[in-house]
Amino acid sequence: MIFKETKLKGAYIIELEAIEDPRGYFARSYCKKEFSRNKLDFVIVQCDVSHNNTKGTLRGMHYQAAPHREAKLVSCIHGAMYDVIVDLRPESDTYRRWFGAELTEGNRIMIYVPVGFAHGFQTLEDETTVYYQMSEYYHAECARGLRWDDPSIKISWPSVESRYISDRDLNFALLEAGR
Repeated sequence: MIFKETKLKGAYIIELEAIEDPRGYFARSYCKKEFSRNKLDFVIVQCDVSHNNTKGTLRGMHYQAAPHREAKLVSCIHGAMYDVIVDLRPESDTYRRWFGAELTEGNRIMIYVPVGFAHGFQTLEDETTVYYQMSEYYHAECARGLRWDDPSIKISWPSVESRYISDRDLNFALLEAGR
């Protein structure tokens, strides 16, 4: 695995190093020792899959509040998506900044989302499947979100003919000034 820190402190693009032969390829997608070498204390306790039928499906921006804050490792295992993270750590130099990257079945990259970040994505193809590995169990009472189109963040989402967003995600609040 090749770890490349993004412009947001503590968030990484992780490229899989594939060993290819006529059958296909093999690649390690998680190794506690390699994460530790890169100063990432990430232990997986839960894995989830999100299948999205339609291009333009937008999910986010989600996070879990204390005491169950979580880090995530996100990859696209089928199709294509534009993945976005937002730094919500008030003490961070990159507070309220965002980063986005295209994750596809073929480009073999993942995004490491640190504790204290919101995460969301928009599908770029029909039938897109996303795989999440989390450092914390899901706790509904700690589930939070911020608006995907919050004007104080100004995420630049890819253009699509139609966007499909859940009512829950459409009704998240905007970030308050100074939060």
